[in-house]
Amino acid sequence: MIRIDRVTTRGGDGGQTSLGDGSRVSKDDLRIEALGAIDEANAAIGVARVYAAGEEDAALGRIQNDLFDLGADLSVPGITADRLRVSAIQVARLEAEIVTMNEELRPLTSFVLPGGAPGAAAAHMARTISRRAERCVVAVSRAEPINPELVRYLNRLSDHLFVMARRMSSEAGDVLWAPGATREG
Repeated sequence: MIRIDRVTTRGGDGGQTSLGDGSRVSKDDLRIEALGAIDEANAAIGVARVYAAGEEDAALGRIQNDLFDLGADLSVPGITADRLRVSAIQVARLEAEIVTMNEELRPLTSFVLPGGAPGAAAAHMARTISRRAERCVVAVSRAEPINPELVRYLNRLSDHLFVMARRMSSEAGDVLWAPGATREG
C-alpha cells in the first residue's frame, strides 16, 4: 500500500498551484517561474554554506532567510502593507556587507572565472542562479506591479555572491580570464 504524506496534496496534478493569497495559477506562470528560481538560488546558497564558516556562513544564513521573505512577498499579488514585504533595510545590509568584504580583497585586473576553491565555485553557481531569479522577477514586474525592493535585493545579491566567491577563493587566488589563452598558434 502506498502511503501519501500530508505534504502530498495532489492539488497540482492538473498543472496549477496556489499563490499566497489562495488564488490558483498555472505552474508555468511567470510568478511561479520566478518563485522557482528564487528557491533554486536558496538551495545553491545552501550548498555554498557547506564550505562557509564564521561570518560567511552567518551572512549566507541571513540571505537564505531573506529569500524566504522574498518568496513570501512575491507569492502574494499586489503591493499591500499587510503582508511580509522585502524592505530597503535588507538591501542596505547586503550593500554594507559587499563593501566590508571588498575592502579585504585585491583590486580586480581581469574578469574572474568561476572556481578557485570549492566554496567559491558554489558561490559562483548561486550567483548565476540569483541572476536568473532576478530576470524572472523583472519579467513579473513588467506584467504586474510588485514590490520594487525585490529586484533591488536580487541585483545586490548576485553582487554579494560574486564578492563572497572572491573572498572564499582568497587563499587559492582568483582564477582570472586569460583572453585568447586557448587559441592555437
